[in-house]
Amino acid sequence: FSTVSVYLFTVSRFLITSTGALYILDVQMEDGLYNYRCMTRHRYTGETRQSNSARLIVSDPTNSAPHILDSFERREVMASHRVELPCKASGHPAPKYRWLKDNRPLEPDTRFRQSVTGLLIERAQPSDTGTYVCEVWNGYGNAEVVGRLQVKEPLKVVVSPRKVKGSVGSQVSLSCSVTGSEEYQLSWYRNGELIYPSNSVRMTGQNRENLVMAGMAKSDGGAYQCFARHGKMSAQDFVQVILEDGTPKILASFSEKVYNINEFVSLSCTVKGTPEPRVTWTLDDEPVVRDSRHRISHYTNTEGHVVSHLNISQTQVPDGGVYRCICNNSAGTVSYQARINVRGPASIRPMKNLTAIAGRDMYIHCRVIGYPYYSIKWYKDSNLLPYNHRQRAFENNGTLKLFDVQKDVDEGEYTCNVLVQPQLSTHQSVYVTVKVPPTIHPFEFPRFSIGQRVFIPCVVMSGDQPVFITWQKDGQPIPASMGVTIDNIDFTSSLRISNLTLMHNGNYTCIARNQAAAVEHQSQLIVRVPPKFVVQPKDQDGIYGKAVILNCSAEGYPVPTIQWEYSKGAGVPQFKPIALNSGFRIEVLVNGSLLIKHVLEEDSGFYLCRVSNDVGADVSKSMYLNVKIPAMITSYPNTTLATQGEEKKMSCTAHGEKPIMVRWEKEERIINPETSRYVVSVKEVGDEVISTLQIMPTVREDSGFFSCHAINSFGEDRGIIQLTVQEPPDPPEVEIREVKDRTIALRWTMGFDGNSPITGFDIESKNKSASWDTAQKTKDVSPQLNQATIIDLHPSSTYNIRMFAKNLIGKSEASNELTITTDEAAPDGPPQDVQLEALSSQSIRVTWRAPKKHLQNGAIRGYQVGYREYSSGGNYQFSVISVETTGDNAESLVLDNLKKFTQYGVVVQASNSAGTGPSSTEVASTTLEDVPSRPPENVQATATSPEVISLSWLTPPKDALNGNLLGFRVIYWANLPDGELGEIRNVTTSKPSLELDGLEKYTNYSIQVLAFTRAGDGVRSEQIYTRTKEDVPGPPAGVKAAAASNSVVFVSWLPPLKVNGIIRKYTVFCSNPHPTVSSEFEAAPDVFFYRIPNLSRNRQYSIWVVAVTAAGRGNASEIITVKPMAEGLPCPVFPHLSPLTWINATPAPVVIDSRRSVHSNGSLVIRTVKAEDSGNYTCVASNSFGSDKIVLNLQVQVPPDQPRLTVTKTTTTSITLSWIPGDNGGSSIRGYILQYSEDNSEQWGNFAISPSERSYRLENLKCGTWYKFTLTAQNAVGPGRISEIIEAKTHGKEPQYSKEQELFTSINATRVKINLNGWNNGGCPITSFTLEYRPVDSPTWTTAQRTSLTKSYILYDLQEATWYELQMKVYNSAGYAEKRVKFATLSYDGSTIAPLVKAPNVSEDNSGGGEGLKMMVTISCVLVGIVVIFIGLLVLRRRRREQRLKRLRDAKSLAEMLMSKNTRPAEPINKQQQTLRMHIDIPRAQLLIEERDTMETVDDRSTVLLTDNDFGETQKQKSSTVTHTVHYQSLSQATGPLVDVSDARPGTNPTARRTAKAGPAARNRYASQWTLNRPHPPVSSHTLSTDWRLPTPRVAGSVDKESDSYSVSPSQDTDRARSSMVSTESASSTYEELARAYEHAKMEEQLRHAKFTITECFISDTSSEQMTAGTNDYTDSLTSSTPSESGICRFTASPPKPQDVSRVMNMAVPKAHRPGELVHLPPYLRMDFLLNRGMSCSGSSRGTASGERAAMGQACLEPQKSRSLKRPSRMAPPTPTEAPQASRDPVAQWQPGSAATLPHREGSELAQAAKLSTSQESLLDSRGHLKQSSNPYAKSYTLV
Repeated sequence: FSTVSVYLFTVSRFLITSTGALYILDVQMEDGLYNYRCMTRHRYTGETRQSNSARLIVSDPTNSAPHILDSFERREVMASHRVELPCKASGHPAPKYRWLKDNRPLEPDTRFRQSVTGLLIERAQPSDTGTYVCEVWNGYGNAEVVGRLQVKEPLKVVVSPRKVKGSVGSQVSLSCSVTGSEEYQLSWYRNGELIYPSNSVRMTGQNRENLVMAGMAKSDGGAYQCFARHGKMSAQDFVQVILEDGTPKILASFSEKVYNINEFVSLSCTVKGTPEPRVTWTLDDEPVVRDSRHRISHYTNTEGHVVSHLNISQTQVPDGGVYRCICNNSAGTVSYQARINVRGPASIRPMKNLTAIAGRDMYIHCRVIGYPYYSIKWYKDSNLLPYNHRQRAFENNGTLKLFDVQKDVDEGEYTCNVLVQPQLSTHQSVYVTVKVPPTIHPFEFPRFSIGQRVFIPCVVMSGDQPVFITWQKDGQPIPASMGVTIDNIDFTSSLRISNLTLMHNGNYTCIARNQAAAVEHQSQLIVRVPPKFVVQPKDQDGIYGKAVILNCSAEGYPVPTIQWEYSKGAGVPQFKPIALNSGFRIEVLVNGSLLIKHVLEEDSGFYLCRVSNDVGADVSKSMYLNVKIPAMITSYPNTTLATQGEEKKMSCTAHGEKPIMVRWEKEERIINPETSRYVVSVKEVGDEVISTLQIMPTVREDSGFFSCHAINSFGEDRGIIQLTVQEPPDPPEVEIREVKDRTIALRWTMGFDGNSPITGFDIESKNKSASWDTAQKTKDVSPQLNQATIIDLHPSSTYNIRMFAKNLIGKSEASNELTITTDEAAPDGPPQDVQLEALSSQSIRVTWRAPKKHLQNGAIRGYQVGYREYSSGGNYQFSVISVETTGDNAESLVLDNLKKFTQYGVVVQASNSAGTGPSSTEVASTTLEDVPSRPPENVQATATSPEVISLSWLTPPKDALNGNLLGFRVIYWANLPDGELGEIRNVTTSKPSLELDGLEKYTNYSIQVLAFTRAGDGVRSEQIYTRTKEDVPGPPAGVKAAAASNSVVFVSWLPPLKVNGIIRKYTVFCSNPHPTVSSEFEAAPDVFFYRIPNLSRNRQYSIWVVAVTAAGRGNASEIITVKPMAEGLPCPVFPHLSPLTWINATPAPVVIDSRRSVHSNGSLVIRTVKAEDSGNYTCVASNSFGSDKIVLNLQVQVPPDQPRLTVTKTTTTSITLSWIPGDNGGSSIRGYILQYSEDNSEQWGNFAISPSERSYRLENLKCGTWYKFTLTAQNAVGPGRISEIIEAKTHGKEPQYSKEQELFTSINATRVKINLNGWNNGGCPITSFTLEYRPVDSPTWTTAQRTSLTKSYILYDLQEATWYELQMKVYNSAGYAEKRVKFATLSYDGSTIAPLVKAPNVSEDNSGGGEGLKMMVTISCVLVGIVVIFIGLLVLRRRRREQRLKRLRDAKSLAEMLMSKNTRPAEPINKQQQTLRMHIDIPRAQLLIEERDTMETVDDRSTVLLTDNDFGETQKQKSSTVTHTVHYQSLSQATGPLVDVSDARPGTNPTARRTAKAGPAARNRYASQWTLNRPHPPVSSHTLSTDWRLPTPRVAGSVDKESDSYSVSPSQDTDRARSSMVSTESASSTYEELARAYEHAKMEEQLRHAKFTITECFISDTSSEQMTAGTNDYTDSLTSSTPSESGICRFTASPPKPQDVSRVMNMAVPKAHRPGELVHLPPYLRMDFLLNRGMSCSGSSRGTASGERAAMGQACLEPQKSRSLKRPSRMAPPTPTEAPQASRDPVAQWQPGSAATLPHREGSELAQAAKLSTSQESLLDSRGHLKQSSNPYAKSYTLV
């Protein structure tokens, strides 16, 4: 338990020590009224315990001497720690304290402080170690505490060197240095094990601090630790000793081999080791002798390995044997051996006799030379070895091993017998002598005493003679000087000592040695010595109160013990043992001396020192101690009082050994008696000396401690007298303890109290602006207090405070005056005028004003805005947002990320540095509506009939509606069997159920449901799929019947157009006559023909077919009448038919080529289908009985057209886009890809969007940033053209600094405070902030800060009186703003400095004139500049006007040229190849007129107006021509070669022109090109629609004069390297010029008679010079121009195109048309005045012009004459069809692929056409601008 807590009502008089003692200072009577109890709490477990209670008995004070309550004898503390030396005493009057160290007063040190309980030492130092004396005294006595303080430094150990690397066998030295103590014990450890000294380990130094290890083994590596210990302290350090394995290792050696005589032998050994090993060679254990035939060499290779070679030349038989290379270094030895055999007669090397040691193992080698030999055997006494278990023979190498050799058995002659040949052997003998080692009989030394005699024998019991016996003492030979006699007789030896002394102590060893071995035996001799004195006691004096040592020391063995006895007084001694444990005042030292720590008078007497050790008799000696009395003060006044200015006397009495000298001191200073105010007198009365000090008069400085010192030869004493000189007190030192908002807590330190108790204090306080006369006064504050609190103050106000002290003498002066400002308090009033404004569905703006000024209680730092979902009960917690104040009168905050369409309650609190004030009244507001965030749930769909699906769903949860539910929208579309999607429709309802009617029968529908609010549509549900029920099918199509014989008819049919289910079967009805059913036949659902047998010849039968589904029989087909053998056979082909013929839509036979072929069964195969392959194909079969045909329609699908993309809404982080789809390319749109990118970035992101979506919202965008967007539609073919790039910017702008804010808050000489509150973020969060400054004359900027924007910033360490330049840059996502200003620091005295000095004038006299001249020059320059700009604008405008007029003239010339060319008569058909081709370049459009016979190029640049709106007028008439749609994937021309544009760059003209001109390179734009071809006599016309100029391939038998018309849409293709996108901006000037030119041309009379065709339109890039085109079999080359005038289009970076699509899919997509569709043509391109001529068809009227107009669209087209096909009399009327989607689209968009064919006119009808032209409405309005049309325009069209 470590913590003590005492709960008391005050703490000023109570003190708790670290040991738990409770001190009560200045005890009062009321202190005895309470019970006191000690309570402890465990620091870790929290357990509390309390003691029993105690009462304090308080009595009236009585005078008493000091009594020590708390003391110490010894304290130990670590350096830098805090230590308290306790010294506390009780007594009355209260005792005084003084501390001494080593008998000297403590030197002044701030680390030493006198506390209530003792001396407190902060940050103890080693120099603080010493003996401390605490002197305590009052008027009735004194006391002291003596103790020792030991300041310890922590031990620190460092082992060096820090890194030790060595090798095995090397020497390692380590040193250990220890700091922190002079005394310590040191030990060494290796890998945690203590290291002891040995032969290889030495420890040197005074404390064994050096460790030296020689011959390091591998196991000696590891961690070496040095441990130092002193008392309870310890420290260690370690190093890692790394030993590399230096033991030699043989890396390469030789092997056993057989050599012939005189053959060269080379043996080598490669060895590594550290240190470098030495290699020696032996042969049969004998060193190899170097001679002329034996050479040994050594060298060290590059890897540090030693390579040794033994080379033997002219090898002889004696060179054979076992060769061994021996490698050794200090780390170890290693060897390798192998036998080298030399062919020759086998023999045995001579063997030497051997000696063996009994009891050990022995080897005998038989060295055989020569090769080969058969066996090696050993014999002893003619007995073949081995013949017992201790013998083993190795036959392979001739070695014999003897185990545990015995002399009697194993000694003798051994013979080695070698079988050289089967019948020949040789042998050698060796004699083995066995030696027996000696054995010593054990002996021991008995106990001996000094002076005795000693005899010890050493007997060798066994062993071979002779035996030699020697003796050693302590491991060394016994010197002769010791008087030791050794007698050796035969096998014994004795040791004799005639007179034992101490030097004979030791270990004696007997060593017996013979030829076999040496053995030894050891025993210890101990000599006992009786005690004797080394130092005898002697009489001596002891001084009272001091320590004395009575010396006595003795020696002997064993070590003797010493005892002391005492006899009091000087009489006859009567010794008694001394009690050594009484108060520890007396103790015996280690050497036997007696220590008396504090000598008393009763210690005088005789002392006896007695010594014994049980050897001989005890010895003793006595001495006398004479105690001397030092000088002592016996009487003196402890305290005395004096009034300032009076005379005062003080006396003290001393006694002791005479003579006694008395002196006076004043606080450690000796008083000079000769001083004028001090007089000292001395007198002797008996044995006492009385000394008196007289002071006259007394002053304040006399207050303090006086001491009288009595001194004699044996010591000194002193008496301390406290003199108190009384006077009025000094004022207290007042300081602030605590300042709050409405209170100020004071604390004061009492100054000099005038040596009279303080009776009270007076406190005065006032407002800073008031006078002290009106101050608030608090009088007679208790003197026991040293602190007080002034209350009822006002927050953030400044006050002045002072104090007075009073005692019985009087009142002090006023204290120091304090000026204090109270703290700020939380505002007392709420913010005013809190208002809410809903900004969006998730944000509300909160505005308010600051609280009233007198309620702010300080500077408003910010506000806390709390908001919650509004609830009358207030159950919801407020969410709080902290806002810093802007300092403006009106504050605002936008709450974001709120719930949609939710009512919120908002409160606002003002806050300052002290806290937050009260809340404002809660104000409520509701966020705006938003679209539902969740779809309707549990959408169920059920097909109730073939045309009706019943839907039901659950309304989304209320929290997901985000507004008032207005209804539901159902989006549905059909999933057609061919994989296409039907028309996407939607139905709106207000109920959660709906029936969809009018659906296609037995069709799978995709259905989605969404909820919508006033804000728009919500999230769609997941698609569900439901199929309508089956119904009866429609009639089968294409029913045909043909007689196969006189009784058999074949019937064929096609599936119904409306299947309405799954066909189960077909029923064929046959009747005669109709409608009577004579018979019916059933056919399988997958069979489309039937054979009806058993009919009557030449009888007419009626046949029809009915399809059957699960719903029943469907409608009957058309009725076919047939007679057996009366009709030809239809397709499929039957035998005996002529070859099938295929005819395309021209009509003309299909050309059979590499792409088109007809199989033997009549099937037409088209490989690599192209767009031009689209159309109706007719299969015609015929034989001698007749013919039949089948018409098939082929439609080639292409990617969809580009959508029209627009921006509908933007916020700071989102952009909402919407779009109108373009043409789907003949395949339903499967989805969209939206791509977006930041401005000036090449990184594009993309999103996949559902095909039914028409808008999309991009979230999490950067604030205030421009973005680019494109959209691509996808169908089954792939992605279509990318839409035009549109750009939009999120809300927000760059930061800006408010002009109403002051930039500099304060400026002084070296510091400037900058106000950063003026920065407005522009609606986008600020991301970074940079601030730099520099002196105006310095080029180097200093960066002060680069971090987030704070309220203010301070520039420090500026130069005084200096002009500075400051620049700040603040960044957000929208950009950055920069502010530059100049400022000047103040001078050191606070004054401003002069403004910046401008460049001085030449002279002061003409300075005014110079300024005037400058002003005149400036004004003149400005005026000249304005005039020049104005003139330039006029010139530019005039040039543009001239260019415009020139273009109009050029257009008129163009019209005249057209007239002149058209006045020529029609050429014969065979001359059409020579058509004139004229080329006129216009910057925006090109007109190309060509004839084959000549070629003219007019490079006259005229302009004709073309605008998007002009493409929107719908032609309200029907064409009588059946139109087929063919989709092309290449660029081509009617009369030229096919041009491949798959590699053409977007926006480039893919053809080359002989007069091409390079456009400007700096800017790209598009130009349109139109080609006009002179028409030929009336021919049939068909329409082809494609992205570029398209060809019509010639068919077999076609007329060369035909003039086909084509239509193209502006588009772009794929670029392999990069993609570009063109964004076309409206530009009226060029279009208007084009229209005006056309108006002029139209007005010309001759133009009315011209016949021409606008056949081509394409987009060309004005920046491209030329492009080489490819070739095709069908076409010639085409030339075109590249306009060079700068246009209105601009290029921007384009997004990447969708992946995984072939190049051709990125071409522009034409629209597929059904036969009879309406076509939309620009009104100025219809040319009705030329083309609308009446042509009769089956009696059509040719009457009036109105009739002609009415007949326009119904006139039959005159079929083209063909050499191979019959011309039908008339064309079938077209089937009326629904108007194209483009006519219903309210947005003006160029729909691709729209095409129609108009009839050609005969030349005789030109007059009527001329009349019609006068009724044509002009294209321009009264202002000359193009008239607007509300109808959408088509992108693809054909005019004839």
